[in-house]
Amino acid sequence: MRVLVTGAGGQVGRELVAGFEGAGHDVVGVDRGRLDVGDRHAVLQAVEAVWPHAVVHAAAWTAVDACEADPDRAWRVNALGVRHVVEAARRVGAHLCHLSTDYVFDGDQAAPYVEWDRPNPRSTYGRSKLGGEAELDAGATLVRTSWVSGCHGSSVVRTVLRRAAAGDELAFVDDQRGCPTVAADLAAKVVELVGARLPGTFHVTNQGATTWYGLARAVVRAAGLDPALVRPVITAELDPPRPAPRPANSVLDNAALRLSGLALLPPWPEAVDRLVRRLRQA
Repeated sequence: MRVLVTGAGGQVGRELVAGFEGAGHDVVGVDRGRLDVGDRHAVLQAVEAVWPHAVVHAAAWTAVDACEADPDRAWRVNALGVRHVVEAARRVGAHLCHLSTDYVFDGDQAAPYVEWDRPNPRSTYGRSKLGGEAELDAGATLVRTSWVSGCHGSSVVRTVLRRAAAGDELAFVDDQRGCPTVAADLAAKVVELVGARLPGTFHVTNQGATTWYGLARAVVRAAGLDPALVRPVITAELDPPRPAPRPANSVLDNAALRLSGLALLPPWPEAVDRLVRRLRQA
């Protein structure tokens, strides 16, 4: 299968390229420098030049707080950009897989969110990503994920490791719950879903939930350092406060995978331990 991956320079995009190549597929990756997804002509030209069997659209503007300050850019990349990719994939008859986020939910629900729960985003980032979801054709694969960290680019795991190694005290919120997800695990499941051309929405995260405080302590512990370096705070105590509101509960139930009989990703502590080892060996 010939696969085009957008956002190929990001932490998920790089793992997607590696994952598809490892599965024996012919992969073309385009990063932000090579393709502005907000430019319709550029997107159509890029996709038609490759004529792929599948397009995995991982490109997005994920700077949650910056999206609040520049909503036009957020909508142009995260929503209009999806419209362009959908049109291009339709022209060449390619199966489309689009990556989205837990931030499409408001976080007010006590239970984990299943794929059929009604989105209600609170932030510009979440609203723009939901706008992108609305552009998809019925046969597309929509993958929502959350709290992603990987070996490439910036992530909370890399930040915690760097600051903990320097002996800095770390303060992380303990009143926001979600599912940490390791980029390589996410990419492997996307490869599987795209290979099977499965339509519909799938929540794909490592299993289990925690808070940002719990995740930071796990990272520090995995690095062989003292978890006491991390102290809990509540969102209201953050100084300065974050411009974009975060959902208090963005735990994603991987119900569509589970009910379809598809294997779930490993538990998040196991995945984070593996990621920390990989980062420390780099």
